[in-house]
Amino acid sequence: MYDFFFVLIPRHMPFLLEGALVTLEISLLSMVFAVLIGLACALGRLSGGRVLPRVIAVYVEIWRDVPLIVQLMVIFFTLPQAGISLPAFWAGVLGLSLNVGAYLSEVFRAAITSIDSGQRDAGLSIGMSRLTVFIRVILPQALRIAVPTIGGYFISLLKDSSLVSFISVSDLLRHGTILISNTYRSMEIYFMVAIIYFVMSSVASIAVRMVEQHLTPTYLRAGAAKAESRRAEAARVPA
Repeated sequence: MYDFFFVLIPRHMPFLLEGALVTLEISLLSMVFAVLIGLACALGRLSGGRVLPRVIAVYVEIWRDVPLIVQLMVIFFTLPQAGISLPAFWAGVLGLSLNVGAYLSEVFRAAITSIDSGQRDAGLSIGMSRLTVFIRVILPQALRIAVPTIGGYFISLLKDSSLVSFISVSDLLRHGTILISNTYRSMEIYFMVAIIYFVMSSVASIAVRMVEQHLTPTYLRAGAAKAESRRAEAARVPA
């Protein structure tokens, strides 16, 4: 234990944190692009056309049904044979973005369709354009509904980003693998890697709850607080 806390951690933690920074960068970039892709695909599916919704449906099915590691391998190793060569980092961002974006497209589509159509009609009746109604009425409510699910996908993305180490991205897991090959202390190094992933995921979970609370209207927060207070009071009442 002394060797782990006072020798291995001080010696190797800075190198692991360098990899963790790359993990955060690739996860945040991929999530931003995935949200944009998911929202665009959701709007395309709801556009009412014939060709575009079918094309998007094919994309969603392919990227949800093929393992992420295979997608990353195809992008990094196969696309160069077709003349499309990407650095490992951006190949990882592309693969993760397309993968999560396929899932988020269904999340956004469900959130948008859950909004009462009467609100859209009311906005149009007072002279608002369809775009204005969507931006000011539909989208804020859909985002509030989708935020918990989006947050869950981000936490999963943060962990799944470890797969980019297989295409030579110097992320946290790859840095850990390098240390193991140099020190032969696999148990201790993997334990340190696990701790870092746990801390990052926990912080992300807290951030998601804060965003969710911020997007929740004040009257709903007050109602939720009262309901929680009543449940706590009922729990204290003896049977």
